[in-house]
Amino acid sequence: MTQPGGPDALDELDLAAEPIGPGQVRIRVTSATVNPTDAMIRSRPRQDVADAADAADAVRVPGMEVAGVITDIGPAVERPFTIGDAVMAIVVPSGEHGGYRADLVVPARSVAKIPAGLSDVQAATIPMNGLTAQLALDTLALPAGATVAVTGAAGTVGGYFVQLAKQAGLVVVADAARQDETFVRDCGADEVVPRGDDFVATVRRLHPGGVDGLLDAAVLEAGTLPAVKDGGTVVTVRGYQGDGTGRVRVAPIFVRDYVEAAAELDRLAELAGDGRLTIRVAGRLPATRAADAHRSLEQRGIRGRFVLQFD
Repeated sequence: MTQPGGPDALDELDLAAEPIGPGQVRIRVTSATVNPTDAMIRSRPRQDVADAADAADAVRVPGMEVAGVITDIGPAVERPFTIGDAVMAIVVPSGEHGGYRADLVVPARSVAKIPAGLSDVQAATIPMNGLTAQLALDTLALPAGATVAVTGAAGTVGGYFVQLAKQAGLVVVADAARQDETFVRDCGADEVVPRGDDFVATVRRLHPGGVDGLLDAAVLEAGTLPAVKDGGTVVTVRGYQGDGTGRVRVAPIFVRDYVEAAAELDRLAELAGDGRLTIRVAGRLPATRAADAHRSLEQRGIRGRFVLQFD
C-alpha cells in the first residue's frame, strides 16, 4: 500500500527485485500468512520515514511469514540450502520489504526447510507465530514442573505455546471459550479455565498462591497480573510493561529478536513435521484477494490463519 487505511488500501504493485547480499537467500514466495500484525502495518502511518511528505507516498509491503522455493543463494551462507529447496521463513517488514511479495530476499538464518508431509500453505503459518511462542517460553525460563498460564490459548501463538510448554515439562493452565476447549486440551493443557472476566479468579482458585508465569497472548495486559504469584513473570506481546508496582516481572517480547534464531526455527519445523505442533489454516486465497483476507481478520471465532497464494 502507499497510504494507510482499511483492507482496500492494499493494492497490486510492480516492484524492483530486491538485491541479494552475503548471508542471504532469495525465495520465490508461494504462500504468505496473514496475521494481525499485518493489519497494524496496513492501517497505521509509516513510522520509519523522517519526512511526512515522503512517508505519505512510500510503499509498504506487509507480511511476516512465508513459504516458497529458494532461487538464489548469496555468498557466505552457512545454512545447508541448495537452489530449489522448499523453505519457510520469518520476515521483518520494512518499506517495500515484506512477506506479501513474490520475490523476497531474507537472511539465511531466517529460513528453514519445509519438513516432509507439510504443504507450503501449512508451513507458512509456522515461522513468526512459532518463534513468538518459543521466545515467550525462553523469556519465562521456567524449570520443568513449574506452572504457567496462557491467555488466548486457542489462537495460533497460544496454541503453539501450550504445546511447546508441555514439551518443556511445564504444567499448563489455559483459557478457552466453550467451543475451543477440546482443541486446547488436545494441545496438552493440564487445566482449562473459562475465557473472560473470571479468568484470574478461576486460576487463583486452582492455584491459590498464583502461577509461576503467564503468557498474555490475548493482550489482556493489566487484567492478567493478579493470576501470577509474587515475583513471577508475565510475558506480553504488544509492548505492555506492567502496572508499575513491581510485584511481578512484566517482560514485553518482540519476535524480531528471534528473526535469525535458526536453531529454534529448525526445531519448530521438525516438531511440525512430526505432528507435535498443530497447524491450522483457516483458508487460502489468491494474493490478489489480500483485501478479503484482511477483512477476515475482523471476524470473531476464526481459528487458524488465512494464507495468500502466489502463482
